[in-house]
Amino acid sequence: MRPSFYTLFFLSFLVFFPREALAHKPSDSYLNFKVEDNKISGQWDIALRDLEFAVGLDANGDGQITWKEVKNKQGEIASYAFARLQVISGEKNCPIQSERLLIDNHSDGAYAVLTFKSDCFVQQDLDVRYSLFFDFDTQHKGLVRVQTGSVISSGIFAAQENKISFNLVHQSFFKQFFNYVKEGIWHIWSGFDHVLFLLSLLLPAVFFIEGNAYKPVVSFKPSVIHTLSIVTCFTVAHSITLSLAALQIVVLPSRLVESTIAFSVIFAAFNNLRPIVQSRVWLVAFLFGLIHGFGFASVLMDLGLKENNLISCLLGFNLGVEIGQFIIVLFVLPAIFFLRNTRFYRQFFFKFASLIICLVAFIWLAERVFDLKIITR
Repeated sequence: MRPSFYTLFFLSFLVFFPREALAHKPSDSYLNFKVEDNKISGQWDIALRDLEFAVGLDANGDGQITWKEVKNKQGEIASYAFARLQVISGEKNCPIQSERLLIDNHSDGAYAVLTFKSDCFVQQDLDVRYSLFFDFDTQHKGLVRVQTGSVISSGIFAAQENKISFNLVHQSFFKQFFNYVKEGIWHIWSGFDHVLFLLSLLLPAVFFIEGNAYKPVVSFKPSVIHTLSIVTCFTVAHSITLSLAALQIVVLPSRLVESTIAFSVIFAAFNNLRPIVQSRVWLVAFLFGLIHGFGFASVLMDLGLKENNLISCLLGFNLGVEIGQFIIVLFVLPAIFFLRNTRFYRQFFFKFASLIICLVAFIWLAERVFDLKIITR
């Protein structure tokens, strides 16, 4: 490879892959309400990495956030967070009182845990408005769970949907189902490791291998059949493990899962450059799809879903993932088929994109295996 190509490769990497796009887990917070005897109590888990950006926690600038530094910012953290949360019952605003500040670990790092209460006459409905971090991170999501007696409802706040109304007497299966369909679509689109794995498998779909060389297919049909076999196997595999993990039947350590997902991206992209697996790519999609399913399940597990609303959320989320995958394939496959005979695609883009994906995935793998922070927000 000529030096000029290296230069172009790294310049393009810097231009097209900004740091925000490389973070392997999007920004989430987890908000839990419990309504009992006309009183509201709950806790709010907020990532320290997000609070560092919003209010500044690292007082001495050494790159490490200590408990003392977080404790010293307790008042500022509570003021910042609760100024961006509003709870209304009927037409009455329910003032929130901050209580304790704790620290807990999620799959993607340390979180501040704010416990709170509100003495409020709660009627049948509870309206919650949420605007945490939306002023600087429009991709942030707030996962909320409301429990009153045996009724448990959940939802997802987004920049475009920052208000949710909860019925404390009856929960709507269909409303909750479609909320999680949208979350599944968003999760596959914003889960860059899942997307890059899928793209790595799609890029050679318009070729067949003759000897050691890639040759463009003559018609669209072989590409469609190849793609369907890959996507079907990936879907079946991750649906199995997503269900097993969400139902707490099989649970794997998050670092193992995230590291293996990064390795799967490396393997799929490197296979485009030096074909190791040629005829059974569907098997690669299935085997690594099993691990990706555990990654998909992490958001549902962090939300703390219970049996009486787990099925609707699980089905909706999984359907959303499939819809998100289908849309990606719908846009990518016709485009690369159209370009398959061009020198640009065969000799430049196909290899170039695979190289970039390899580099990104190697960084992810190093971060996840050795708990490093090579890429920051």
